[in-house]
Amino acid sequence: MKRFILIFLFALATPAAEETPNAFLQYVKKHAAALRAMDRTPETLAEWQAQRAVIREKLLRAWGGFPEEECELKPRILGTEKREGYRVERIVFQTMPGVWMTANAYVPDGPGRRPAVLCVHGHWSGAKQDRKVQARCIGLAKLGFFALAVDALGAGERGIGKALGEYHGEMVAATLWPVGQPLSGLQVYENMRAVDYLLTRKEVDGERLGITGTSGGGNQTMYAGAWDERFKAVVPVCSVGNYQAYLGVACCMCEVVPGALRFTEEWSVLSLTAPRALMVINATRDGIQFSVGEAKKSLALTRPIYALHGKPKSVKHLPVESKHDYNEPMREAMYGWMTLHLKAEGNGAPINEPKIETVNPEKLRCFPGQTRPDDWLTIPQLAAREGRRLVAQLEQSNWADDLDEIRHALDVHVLGGTKPRPTQLLKDGPESPTRRINFSPEPGIRLTATETLGQAPRKKGRVIFLSLNGEVKLAENKLAAAVQQSGHTVVSLSLRATGQHAYARDAIRRAPDHNTAEWSLWLGQPLLGQWVRDLRTLLDQLGTEPVTVIGNGPAGVVALSAAALDERIAHTVTIGSLASYISDVPYTKQRLGLMAPNMLREAGDIPHLAALIAPRRLTIAGAVHGSGKALTAAELKANFNFTGRFFKGSSFTLLSSGDDQAILRILK
Repeated sequence: MKRFILIFLFALATPAAEETPNAFLQYVKKHAAALRAMDRTPETLAEWQAQRAVIREKLLRAWGGFPEEECELKPRILGTEKREGYRVERIVFQTMPGVWMTANAYVPDGPGRRPAVLCVHGHWSGAKQDRKVQARCIGLAKLGFFALAVDALGAGERGIGKALGEYHGEMVAATLWPVGQPLSGLQVYENMRAVDYLLTRKEVDGERLGITGTSGGGNQTMYAGAWDERFKAVVPVCSVGNYQAYLGVACCMCEVVPGALRFTEEWSVLSLTAPRALMVINATRDGIQFSVGEAKKSLALTRPIYALHGKPKSVKHLPVESKHDYNEPMREAMYGWMTLHLKAEGNGAPINEPKIETVNPEKLRCFPGQTRPDDWLTIPQLAAREGRRLVAQLEQSNWADDLDEIRHALDVHVLGGTKPRPTQLLKDGPESPTRRINFSPEPGIRLTATETLGQAPRKKGRVIFLSLNGEVKLAENKLAAAVQQSGHTVVSLSLRATGQHAYARDAIRRAPDHNTAEWSLWLGQPLLGQWVRDLRTLLDQLGTEPVTVIGNGPAGVVALSAAALDERIAHTVTIGSLASYISDVPYTKQRLGLMAPNMLREAGDIPHLAALIAPRRLTIAGAVHGSGKALTAAELKANFNFTGRFFKGSSFTLLSSGDDQAILRILK
């Protein structure tokens, strides 16, 4: 179990060969390539400076911005261990109000101010305590550097539980998306606060700072190093490739910058570091997204930026014969680079590593065993705190004053645009009693809906059933069969990347659609928005009869979002769907694709989406918390109290559960 997190992720890094390429993955790759087809290196420094400013602005927006005011650090040294030539301190300091970062400082003996290196970890279970991290910190300290190793948010000593080894991705980090604060941005901000802490230390020369890390820590290094110009030397390890190489593999939520491919590629992020010193280290036997070849593509466009600054030797690429790691040759290369650029000594060549003796990771913990305070703020709790603030802010700003503006924000800024595009309808089979409706909502995506006419006497209108598990079949779904037998025409749609269209290796732990959802976020097109477009495009094919949409489980959020934007949906029914994006615990039994960035900032929570449907009919048949637990009748009423204010008469119905007979009575 020692390296479980790293092995778990690395095993997913290189996809196995598929007999038939997945249509959704091919769509994503083609769309990404088209977005970046015009990338080129600026010809002048002035041109680059203008482009640089735009990239920084859009990066900051993608990260949700940073706090306007910095909170007090309130640092505390919890313990010190004296070693030969240096000491190790166990430290905590505050990065945001109530959010504490756990850290270890490796402080060389002797007087004077020294260069310092921030050491950020990847997805090793030990986080800052891991022996891989210890090794480079010890080496740096013995070579005269102040080294600070920190735990990333949700990892190491900062998980939901108190034991080491938690993974902060999938449905843990997913709680941050609706509030518009992705983990990638929070890590940048927290590493900036770590720099703020370094500047409080009398042993540190604040003009000579570096940062390094591997894997997920390499991503932290790249982004923090690019953003915070206080870092004079930046060494990402086993992490640099390019964004398009992420498409087709699994990666951690902490590596995703939502919508990044709409405005940049990885080369320009690396270029933000120029003219400061940048050394990129890759392993020859790594996953495709971190491979030597993909890194070369990025660096081919980054090198000219350094040349424009007159610093061509300040960027270096070092492939190392190795697997995914931060091994001794890599560390020795880093020592040489840091020594040249932070001490102005040597020529940047590798420096032999001093003798390294690591210790049991438990000895480095700020809170050994179960001693961490019980009121420790976790990722979901931080997200929930921000979510409640955003919802209160929206409601205080007279949310209902301009609902068209809210709908526009939902459609364009949250969902990435859902307006149906012109498409050709291909009808397969006879009109009665069942037909297949084939259509293409976007080039490269072909979907099929199944329409079964209601039994005689047939009633006017259609009822569309949605499930994110695939097509709803009459033979398997009692409610759908009963609706059809009652005279309603029933339509079932299998949405893209679900059911028969699903990607075979999509699931990661609690997130059944982990990979397809992440790839979509890179494009700035959350799966939720794509699913809404699929449904709205189907409506184009069905004529003018009234339409009822029934969303089962997670698909209820798709139904609500579509109905909020499309008045052709006369009646919306959700069954056991998510009651609120705000959750103090990781999402369970939900879909990552529902977690659209900035939903709570731009449009509101689930009750707000529901309110946008008024005055048309809405039925909420039970609902669940983010944890997957069903709401009680009292909780359901309180949760949708806001929604009810926008409806009149019997157009809004709350049912305590998804009882088939109760729903049938409402449909009749």
